[in-house]
Parts: sequence; structure tokens; C-alpha cells
Amino acid sequence: MRNAKQIALALLGAASLSTVLAAQWQNAVTAARDPGVRTGGTRPGQPLSSLTSAQLEYFQDGQSRFTQVDSVTGNIAGEPGTGLGPGFNSNSCASCHAQPAVGGTSPSASEFPNIGPNPQIAAASDAGASNAIPFFITADGPVREARFPFLVTTNGNVSQTPDGGVHDLFTIAGRSDAPGCSFPQPNFQQMEQLHNLIFRIPTPTFGLGMIENIPDATILANMNANAQLKQRLGISGHPNISGNDGTITRFGWKAQNKSLTIFSGEAYNVEMGVTNEAFPNERNNAPSACLYNPTPEDSTNFNQSGTQIPSDVVAFSDFMRFSAPPLPSTEGIPTNPPLQSIQNGRLLFSVVHCDQCHTPALQTGPSYYTSGLSQQSAALFSDLLVHNMGSGLADQVSQGAAGPDEFRTAPLWGLGQRIFFLHDGRATPANGGLLKAISEHASPNSEANGVISLFEALPEQQKQDLLNFLRSL
Repeated sequence: MRNAKQIALALLGAASLSTVLAAQWQNAVTAARDPGVRTGGTRPGQPLSSLTSAQLEYFQDGQSRFTQVDSVTGNIAGEPGTGLGPGFNSNSCASCHAQPAVGGTSPSASEFPNIGPNPQIAAASDAGASNAIPFFITADGPVREARFPFLVTTNGNVSQTPDGGVHDLFTIAGRSDAPGCSFPQPNFQQMEQLHNLIFRIPTPTFGLGMIENIPDATILANMNANAQLKQRLGISGHPNISGNDGTITRFGWKAQNKSLTIFSGEAYNVEMGVTNEAFPNERNNAPSACLYNPTPEDSTNFNQSGTQIPSDVVAFSDFMRFSAPPLPSTEGIPTNPPLQSIQNGRLLFSVVHCDQCHTPALQTGPSYYTSGLSQQSAALFSDLLVHNMGSGLADQVSQGAAGPDEFRTAPLWGLGQRIFFLHDGRATPANGGLLKAISEHASPNSEANGVISLFEALPEQQKQDLLNFLRSL
């Protein structure tokens, strides 16, 4: 961590900048606040402009399957839309990835009443299912999955044996396409009382083809850059690593997944219960009376003419890989700050050293797929490393080389149109949104403490400028 002299010098630099920025734009800000979800201007969820007509068809096919509502036995096994459950968190990819467009993050009825309540509520009773709504799923709250950090013993005590896996919120019991299935939901209330319950919310999928195509060497070079400054700030992030080939994994809240294919396959199996080519086996807690299909339920198929039909997992990967990255905008922020405020905020983002973890851009490598992914500057605002975020954010779940208090630096592109923040969605419009997310970065042992101390020392106007900049992304 930084000593008092180092922080004082950094604050002196920020104070000097303060005089310059104050002269550029004066506005009576008594307390900085999150300006709210940016609307309009960027048309999120669009395909890369470099796609061929054939690639565009694959993108559109993947997008269509991303929105399909799955059933248990509605189609022939191996065809799209079959294999829901026995446990699931929702019945469509797009029900969780909906804001601000298909492929995004968790929607909210309170922010956008036209989209209706949290889609998990409708999924719980779809086709006559008899699920109760868990206490942590609300109409205006984020879409969530639940994990239990530790196993519970037969006598009801939390053990020291790690669990960490996803425990699906709902089951297919009672559904019209699941006759004879009896499968109780987990006892989430008990897990809450045992302090053995944590949450994750959906990550956005726009621009993931670029993230997939950033070379390991680029990530490592960026990690080693500005070493002395990072040391003074207390920043010491590291990559999560595949235990098989030693390469850098990069998708998910703890950067636990290597590729978009694995990312898609795991989510299809864990979130919707659909076995597939990447995850071909039913989960161990599935009762035999609730298993209706041969496995894998989703697979590459062939029609009568012999034409190969990609699996849902392949189609999901195509949709995400060929999705254009989010574009920044200087329009549509509810408080309508001048462009100068956003420009000031961009400068302050570097002055307080947010950019030492939220790296503004990384260069992609040569791409086999399309020129739109090849040798591009990906403005993701992330170093793709995992960092110790302290006891305040620790979830006691380890994944790969990411420990119980470590998380991937969340990419900030598209942040202007997100509603919920942090891995569990605890930062909401009701409790401060972005300001809550920033403050939660500071806690004992967090690598962000030095940076947050610099942010907190800024005048309220400069804090507002920085928030306006973030909402412009």
C-alpha cells in the first residue's frame, strides 16, 4: 500500500489538475451522483461491419437461438431448444442478457417498465412449473445465479470443503413437458442463515470476439508495464491460467473460461441444464425420473440432405464472436453534462490511476475469422487479470488460479448502459449505482485501496466529471 507521502504527492498532482479543470467548466455540484443509464446513440448488439454475407447469416442464426425459449422435450434431441433442466436459472439466454439489447446484461423493470419484471420470475412458472421465487429474486432486481461457497454436512453445518458451484434456482417439476418429475429446489433460506450463499449476475457479451483474440503476450506485457507505479498503488494482479495448456483464461467474473465455446457450453449446461458437446453429461444432482433425453441434448446435427447444422453452443459462440464491441457516446446522459465534463473525466480517470487495472485498450492479434477482429484496438478498459478486491467483495469461491477474494477486472466498455454493478449486483440505482460500485472497491487488503483514496479526495465536481465519463462509455 502507499505511504502517506506518496498519497500526498499524488493528491498534490490531482489538486493542480483541479485548478485547470475548474477553469474549463464550472457547475454547482454539491454532491456527485451517478447520472444514470445512458440511452440512445450507439445501437448496441450489432454485428461487426467486416462480416461476409455468410458470416452475417451465422451471426443472425446465433442471435435467433440466443433468444429461443427452451423446453424439456419439445423437439427431437439434438435440435435447437430441447433439454431444459432438470435444474435451471432461466429458459433463454436472452432473458438474462437483455440490457440494452440481446447479448447485454440484466434488465430492470424499474428502469425500463416496458420490458416487464425480472424475466426469471416468468421462467419459474413457465409450462406449469411449481417453483417458488427465491427471496433474492425481485421484480426490479438483477438476474442472479446462486453459489454455495462450501459444502454442508449431513447435520446441517457448513464444512471447510469447497463447493463453489452453481445451484440452480428452479427445477422442471410440475412442467407439462416433464411428467413424473419430482425435484425440490435448493433451500436458499437455510444457506443464507448459514452465511453460505453468494450471487453472480450476467456479464455482457458484446465484443467478446476481440477479447478472445488478444494474445497472451499482450496481456502479460501490459501486466508488467508501469511496475513501479503499480507497486506504489498496491496493484499486483495476475492472469488466471488454464491448468491444461498454461494459456490465459479470460471470460467470466473470475476469468475462469478459456474460449467462447467453453463459455457458451458451460452456461448452457449450468444456467439452463442443457447438455451439449462441450459439457455432455447431466449434473450429478439430477434425479433419474427427471431425465428425458439422450445426451448431449444439444449437438451438431445433419438434415436429410446431409447438411451440417451447428449446435446451439456453436451458434451462441458465433453470435458473441461476431458481435461488435460497445461504442462510447457523448449523448443521452440524463443530466446532459457538457462534453467538456466528459473530457475532464477521461483525464481524471488516468490521474487517479483507474487505468492501471482498467486498461483503456489492448491490441488484438491476427484473426482467422474476419478483419474486424484482426489487429484491432479493443477499447475494453480491462487488463483481463484477476486482482485481490479485499474482504468486502470476497465471495469465498476459487476458480482456477483466481482465489476467494479475486476477480477479473471488469471491462467497462458499454458501462454507460448497464443498470447493476459488481459480481453480485449489489450496486443498484436505488443505492447509488456507480458510486456504490466504486466505494465497494475499497476494503481490507483490496488492491484498489490506493486508487479509491485518490478518487475520494477529489472535489465533488471532479468526481461528477469522472462519473459522467464512465456513463459515456
